[in-house]
Amino acid sequence: MKASYVKTQLKSIINVSEIVTIHYYEFDKNFVFDGETHNFWEMVYVDKGKVLVMREKEQIILSHGEIIFHKPNEFHSIRAFESAPDFFVITFVCNSVAMRYFENYYTVLNKTLSPFIELIIKEAEQSFVIPKNDPMLTKLTKIKDAPAGSEQLIKTYLEQLLIHLIRDMTKSSVNGIFTNKESMENHIVKEIKEYVDTQLYSNIGINAVCRQIGYGKSYLCKLFKEQTGNTIARFVTERKIDAAKRMIREGNLNFTQISDALAFDNPQYFSRVFKRITDMTPSEFKISLNVSKLR
Repeated sequence: MKASYVKTQLKSIINVSEIVTIHYYEFDKNFVFDGETHNFWEMVYVDKGKVLVMREKEQIILSHGEIIFHKPNEFHSIRAFESAPDFFVITFVCNSVAMRYFENYYTVLNKTLSPFIELIIKEAEQSFVIPKNDPMLTKLTKIKDAPAGSEQLIKTYLEQLLIHLIRDMTKSSVNGIFTNKESMENHIVKEIKEYVDTQLYSNIGINAVCRQIGYGKSYLCKLFKEQTGNTIARFVTERKIDAAKRMIREGNLNFTQISDALAFDNPQYFSRVFKRITDMTPSEFKISLNVSKLR
């Protein structure tokens, strides 16, 4: 009897169609690249030291182990920052819809993913003639007797890296992959709120939020304001004051202890912020609780 087999078409969410350039740079602390735009994607991974990246009007300091993406036609520049940096750059063409996840994105690369960078570099060195420290390289020259499949391995390693990064970004969503831009943005705002709530007892700032979520400051601030009508800084302050009100109601700590617990600079500043948010000082709020009990 002849079996009736059904062929299953495999779904691809990322398809890198072309590699434009690949570089591994080892520059001194005076290195400056004034910037450019191009109609394809760029990924930068810092292997050693620090660099200052300009993305449109946003400045981002990247340290060892961090990665950033530049979307097509986005102006970007890079320079050494307080060190002699080593960093890897790959530019490529990918028209997959899922690349929207990498717009405005940067993050600390998960250590389990760094081998993909090493594998891409290894295959690139066997596949192409890559002049050392040439930021003006615009075309790759193929090596005649490159190992079989080396170019395909560059493509698949890069695709795997991108897919794993998307998984990291979407691991807490129900379906893993967002169906549209709106659902992705809602998820980002939700992540910001959840992260802030876990950091109420530390000196949390906008830069820390951006680093945790993995997107640039200007993008996150704009998105959060559009979605909530509130700034991230104001949201952080309001959540801290909500926590302070709860502590005052519980009655286990005095105002100085509450100020310290919530990482305010000093009790006087805590009192000023409390009044700005609630129209009452902490003392007035505590008195109002007693008055309400008497009614």
